[in-house]
Amino acid sequence: MPKLLVGLGNPGKEYEKTRHNVGFFLVERLAERWGFEFGRKKFEGTYAEGLVEGEKVILVKPQTYMNLSGQCVGPWFSFLKLEGGDLMVIHDELDLPLGRMKAQRAASAAGQKGVASIIAAIGHHDFCRLRVGIGRPQAQGKGADHVLAAFKGEEKRLFEEEVLPLALEGAETFVKLGLDPMMRIVNRRLPGSQ
Repeated sequence: MPKLLVGLGNPGKEYEKTRHNVGFFLVERLAERWGFEFGRKKFEGTYAEGLVEGEKVILVKPQTYMNLSGQCVGPWFSFLKLEGGDLMVIHDELDLPLGRMKAQRAASAAGQKGVASIIAAIGHHDFCRLRVGIGRPQAQGKGADHVLAAFKGEEKRLFEEEVLPLALEGAETFVKLGLDPMMRIVNRRLPGSQ
């Protein structure tokens, strides 16, 4: 059974480096790490595929905009005849501070509209997720501005030097060994996190 790793984000240059596109960024780095190439299109998304230690892996970036991610993920899930343990959805998470990540399975959408769209499309919430903390803005009602802004300064350093390597290690562990070993790697606070 192949592993499907989906990074959530928004297409377009204006969203490229924003916090909301953490999912896109991570699957792009995984493609580089494994020598896969994005470019092919299917089911309203772009994808890259290849083998990781003999395991078939497909990396997908839905091109539907975040809130409609299910329009891409649902058809992939059905086409590959996947089980929940074979799908990993990677996305930004306001409810976790920067420097924290949480890998889990069968959790509710908890207000994440891209995840809610996927749940609606596949008909259940039994799949794996990597929630990458981006923290909440200090000013109330500024959530949309916060997720659509880029990491800067110390946040950028923390993300690139500490969060990203650990997330990549976690995703690779998911492919090779499954969710539980991945959880032991990523479900902890990084030094210097909020």
